Amino acid sequence: MTIDVTAERVLPLPPERVAAYAMDWRHDAEWTQGIRTAELTREADTGGFGTGAEVTRTAYFLGRRIDYVLRVAAYEPPGLLDMVSVAGPMPMRVTYTFEAHPRGTLARIRVRGGGGGLYRMAAPLLARQVRGSLVKDLRDLEARLTGQD
Repeated sequence: MTIDVTAERVLPLPPERVAAYAMDWRHDAEWTQGIRTAELTREADTGGFGTGAEVTRTAYFLGRRIDYVLRVAAYEPPGLLDMVSVAGPMPMRVTYTFEAHPRGTLARIRVRGGGGGLYRMAAPLLARQVRGSLVKDLRDLEARLTGQD
C-alpha cells in the first residue's frame, strides 16, 4: 500500500456514545471531510449494518469527485469498525477505533491505501491531504457530539 495515515483525538464522551454516532453511515456526510452522500447499498447477511454490509460514498477530494464502495470487514461496537474498498479509484482500508480513556474516548482513524499511476506518484501529497482530513474529521466529530458546531 502506498499510504498509511493515522489520526487520533480524545473526545470528552464515553466510547458508546462516540461509536454509536461515528459508526452510523447515515452520519458520514455530517462529519467526514469531502463526503457528500453515503448510502447503504448492501445489507449485512444478518440484515442492516454490520459485517458484510456495503456503503457507497460520494466524496470530493483534491477537487475531484470520487465514488467508492466500502465493505464492512469487521464491526465490533463500540470498539471497532473496519472497512475495505471493493469499488473505487484505488484500494483503501479505513479503520475506526474507539477506546476508553481517562478523559472520555480515544478516537482513532487509520487510512491505508494506494494504487498505480497518478496515486502512486502523488503519495506524499496524498498522505498529507488524508492526514489533514482525518484531523478535521475528528475535530468535527467532537464538535457534533458536544454541540460546539
